[in-house]
Amino acid sequence: MSEAVAGIEEHEDAPGRRRCIASGESEARLALLRFVVAPEGKLVPDVAGRLPGRGLWVGARRDLVEMAVKKKLFSKAARQEVAVPGDLAGLVETLIAKRLGEHLGLAKRAGQAVSGFDKVAEMVEGGEAGLLLIAAEAAPNGREKMRRLGAGLPRIELMTNRELSLAMGRENVVHAAVARGTFVDRLTAESLRLAGFRQAQAEHARATG
Repeated sequence: MSEAVAGIEEHEDAPGRRRCIASGESEARLALLRFVVAPEGKLVPDVAGRLPGRGLWVGARRDLVEMAVKKKLFSKAARQEVAVPGDLAGLVETLIAKRLGEHLGLAKRAGQAVSGFDKVAEMVEGGEAGLLLIAAEAAPNGREKMRRLGAGLPRIELMTNRELSLAMGRENVVHAAVARGTFVDRLTAESLRLAGFRQAQAEHARATG
């Protein structure tokens, strides 16, 4: 398990499994990304899994999406010529990050998420917190302080300061917490998928920084 999504595990009881067209492996739907082919033949990422049409499934990892594009696996799986958007992996990453931010924003509006060290500490110490979020750019000392405060709680450390700030509706959000409940499950699922696109870059930055 990566440090950027610490303490978070995939749901073993997720309903349904699909086969990744890149790896050939069968996985739970939460570990995959769904794509559909529009009537005009254009490939469309369906990160919410709700668009009509036959789904083409790829593991939620940058390398698998890039492999599917390079080997023209979408066309092979769809049995037709498929127009693939440029930088599909980058587009998918953006869409997943947006969806993650939307879930966090909903939690904030529902009174189930707070930001700022003091409010996060209050939620943790009160036993209400179910998930911590730490900006990817957080200073090492602040990151370590938050980790100690929320020892034992799952953490997401993939979102940027800007993404956290937009989701929470305030400036310069570095730390946030979400109360126990359904929002934690939603954020967990999306963060696991986002990790497949951002974790390699995070590890590279740590190695060269």
